Amino acid sequence: MTAHAWHHENPRYIAVLAHGYGEHLGRYEHVAAALLEHGAVVCGPDHLGHGRSAGEPVLVHDFADVVADLHTVVESARLDHPGLPVVLIGHSMGGMIATRYAQLHGEELTALVLSGPVLGRWDALTLLLSLDEIPDVPIDPDTLSRDPAVGKAYNEDPLVWHGPFKRPLLEALDACLNAISEQGSLGALPTLWIHGSADQLVPLDGTRTGIEAVRGSDLTEKIYPEARHEVFNETNKAEILTDVTTFIDRTLPAR
Repeated sequence: MTAHAWHHENPRYIAVLAHGYGEHLGRYEHVAAALLEHGAVVCGPDHLGHGRSAGEPVLVHDFADVVADLHTVVESARLDHPGLPVVLIGHSMGGMIATRYAQLHGEELTALVLSGPVLGRWDALTLLLSLDEIPDVPIDPDTLSRDPAVGKAYNEDPLVWHGPFKRPLLEALDACLNAISEQGSLGALPTLWIHGSADQLVPLDGTRTGIEAVRGSDLTEKIYPEARHEVFNETNKAEILTDVTTFIDRTLPAR
């Protein structure tokens, strides 16, 4: 596993990032920069089979292994910065991973941020699992953001997977989504759910069923009109990142 870290001289909290399917944490430099400016030390892994981490590309047999890798990164950060609150931020598939992490290790977290998370009902997953052969259709970069530069950079990124989904990963996704729904509520953990209203990759209505299954007593929801899947890469990303840091401020204990 390859882990990334952005250091801060005098951090107020630890921000842990969990990226989405087929991508890597190097695409989150601007997110890390905003969190650094806000007072965080920032870290996170390239998930198994993603980015610079080991393993066959995008092959995951059990997301318990991916959650365990994330736990290793969090434990290392907590050892380096004892006593600091931990905020976990997951996007898309990383939102699913972060939710499962919160169900298993919620006592370690001060807050959870879910960006366009794969939760609940994901119709694309159901369709792909029903097919005898998975088509070699890459993710359409136009679905990522209204900023065409985002799609262009994604297309040209050699660390992004541009091939088809692999059945074991799809089956593991399905099993993880079911485990999350069965375990249910996140309890009192402050949770921010952000989503683009025009997200065609992970549509809002499917994710809402998953949010309803896990919502606890402190859920904040922000839906951005016309925004597509990668809200942190959207044309109004500065507004969205400010919403995230404002939410984090509310959850951090007074120094």
